[in-house]
Amino acid sequence: MTLLRLPGESLIARAGRGIAASPKAAIALVICVLLVLAAIFAPVLAPQNPYDLKEIDIFDAKLPPGSVGYNGMTYLLGTDTQGRDMLSAMLYGLRTSLAVGVTAGVIALTIGTTLGLAAAYFGKWLDTLIMRLVDLMLGFPKILVALMIMVAFGQGTWKVILALVFVQWAFFARTVRAAAMVETGKDYVEAARCLGLSSPRILFHHLLPNCLPPLIIVGTIQVAHAIAAEATLSFLGIGLPITEPSLGLLIANGYHVLLAGLYWMSVFPGLLLLTLIFSINVVGDRLRAVLNPRLAA
Repeated sequence: MTLLRLPGESLIARAGRGIAASPKAAIALVICVLLVLAAIFAPVLAPQNPYDLKEIDIFDAKLPPGSVGYNGMTYLLGTDTQGRDMLSAMLYGLRTSLAVGVTAGVIALTIGTTLGLAAAYFGKWLDTLIMRLVDLMLGFPKILVALMIMVAFGQGTWKVILALVFVQWAFFARTVRAAAMVETGKDYVEAARCLGLSSPRILFHHLLPNCLPPLIIVGTIQVAHAIAAEATLSFLGIGLPITEPSLGLLIANGYHVLLAGLYWMSVFPGLLLLTLIFSINVVGDRLRAVLNPRLAA
């Protein structure tokens, strides 16, 4: 006898069919996959390591797109004020932005999911406590809270990740708690209790699989929000350090010389960031339409 109403395989197949049925979502998914692969293989794809001083020539600084440098290298997207190849810098920046956004999203999802399941299953004072914390967190603009945390603790990759986790876990907790509240009163949960299964087993082996559809939707969108928030923090100069630049830092560096006509230093990284976030949001919106029974109906 199975106690699961929605196996993971059927959920994945349903999501795949839904995305394939929408040309816009399918294209967005392909773009997301290509950008992730480009970020993973950045050291292989990038013409140079833009953060290795041995490969950078200051005489190649501020070259427009398509220029040939003193070393004979063609800079397809130009160079920045330090002579770094913009294409290489963007690939490495994409790698950093994705790593920070996905890491923050996974940690926030883990914390929020655990608290949301516990609130729905155990109820009573634990539910009240967790949901009051959630209401408190959602009552403030998350970028403002992240700014305050970064100002208090300073720059750093893990500090940015922790700041994003702090402002995002509440979204997952509220979503999972709402889905789990519907499931806790059903027969398969009562059957699991009668069988004497432990609470963690019931929470993660029986309740969680049936809460996956809304969790996947929120998780996809929150990763895009985390990437955008990290770019905002880095653009303001309080996010990642210059030794680990992201797309936000590249945009900030180019913004200072934008009025001098050196548009490529900020426009190209900005377009890449916009493409990444837009593609993730399109996929997330399609998943919302496919996995939400009310919208599907």
